[in-house]
Amino acid sequence: MFLDTSRYAKVLAETVVTADGREVTAIRLRPLPPVKGVPRLVMQGDRLDVIADRAYGDGTRAWHIADANTALEAGDLVAEVLAVFDMPVT
Repeated sequence: MFLDTSRYAKVLAETVVTADGREVTAIRLRPLPPVKGVPRLVMQGDRLDVIADRAYGDGTRAWHIADANTALEAGDLVAEVLAVFDMPVT
């Protein structure tokens, strides 16, 4: 269902019934492990996938950065120039 590199690859799915009686497949919430990171300044034009590719050699690992900052919307981390987020140390 998900790529092996997805943050949801190993998260269990389950069937749930919605309020209107429909059955849907949902992914369980996954706990976020504590991650050590170093502050990184957002520069004009930054994108998490590009940052992840440069740092880890894999742009799909942008979710590691989002998780380290508990961001639900990963793009929010780089939306404001000169904002600071934690860059995970691997």
